[in-house]
Amino acid sequence: MNVEDQPDRVEHAGPRPASDVSSGVGLAGLLGMFAWLAICRNWPGIADAFGLPGPREPLAGPYSSLATLLFTAVPMVAWSILVDKVHRRASTGIDWDRPRAAPATLDISITKLAGLWATWAIIGFLYCVARWYWRDQYLFAMEVIGAAAVPLFLLSVPYVVWLDRRLVDPRDGAWHFGAMLVGREPYDIEAVKAHFRSWAVKGFFTAFMISILPIGWINLVNLDLASIPFEPVRLSWALIELLFVIDVQIAMVGYLLTMKPLDAQIRSANPFLGGWVAALICYPPFILMGDGGPLNYHPNTSDWAYWLQGHDMVLWAWGALLVFLTAIYAWATVIFGIRFSNLTYRGVITNGPYRFTRHPAYLSKNLFWWCATMPFFATSGSLVDVVRNTTILAMVSAVYFWRAKTEEAHLLSEDPKYREYHAWMAENAVITRGLSKAMRAFRPRGPQLQPAE
Repeated sequence: MNVEDQPDRVEHAGPRPASDVSSGVGLAGLLGMFAWLAICRNWPGIADAFGLPGPREPLAGPYSSLATLLFTAVPMVAWSILVDKVHRRASTGIDWDRPRAAPATLDISITKLAGLWATWAIIGFLYCVARWYWRDQYLFAMEVIGAAAVPLFLLSVPYVVWLDRRLVDPRDGAWHFGAMLVGREPYDIEAVKAHFRSWAVKGFFTAFMISILPIGWINLVNLDLASIPFEPVRLSWALIELLFVIDVQIAMVGYLLTMKPLDAQIRSANPFLGGWVAALICYPPFILMGDGGPLNYHPNTSDWAYWLQGHDMVLWAWGALLVFLTAIYAWATVIFGIRFSNLTYRGVITNGPYRFTRHPAYLSKNLFWWCATMPFFATSGSLVDVVRNTTILAMVSAVYFWRAKTEEAHLLSEDPKYREYHAWMAENAVITRGLSKAMRAFRPRGPQLQPAE
């Protein structure tokens, strides 16, 4: 769990630092997504009304879930450019008013394209040799990525040439990797490493996110609202599934739109090995929490509906709590707008649920697991199962505490604005301040070791 601690208390009574992303970006994306969801659910009637060819059934297939990205992303990009005018920010590294002539940057662009295409080739090779990408849900991701490869390759040429003319410093990580391959110009090996960290994030998580797009979408489009009785368990799970679909769709847009003209580029990926280990063990194929994994806390457990059955008022309250926690989790993604991504720094988010805690997604997710699973009960009646499952879920929460700390260490090292936000939260945010006090209360208060002189 992402309990937050501030080792060095910094007085910060001023206003909360402004967020790099406005709330309107995510809300625009939600409106677009719900508009497409309404179209998909009512497609038979729409097709009949306009005399359109094709099947007369809801659009619930995997490519319908993929099309949701377009309906979600376009309003978010429009808001970012037309309202927030993110393309004019200095952090984009773009000077729109003084573009260079194309010949002046053509050599740079060619070198950069060499580095970019080589990077994509490496990622493609890893997709080919990693067996988990060719079974189960990943087959859809590989189909989509394979279909997008040639258009992406072709479009990268005019995009890179166009953008390099306007970049203040077009020699980015892709250029340094290209220079290393070409061998004609000096390059910075640290820039190459940073480039690979960023693309490792994109390569790994983009495939994973595409693979899970259809899972909740088909259920959401086909959901028969009239068949859901006014009872707490089914209604709660339907709302929870809707919120998870929102989370996945908004997050997927974030992974795709890592573009400098939108000020959504990856400025740096987490440089700490511990941060990568803590994150990757939470996702397949490295996940440790799945069936048979060492952090699987589900054996001989059931869920909240099993333990609370027969107590309708408690079921309503508990279901509402779980929906609330999932809503916080989804909100923590939506507020990122087009900048969501694991293991990366793409700006500082200080609004939405990040006003109350620095890690609302981790906090709400872990509380959800504790409340939904109730590991302190066992269907076997065994005290051993109770102790084991409760301890293992506590270890899972500790993994997320670890993730939170490595992410904070990354951002604290990158941006003075995040350091200001970090200090402000320690003094002013209700949840952060309370958890910090609780952590300090459990610290040993013995004598401190002093450095030798």
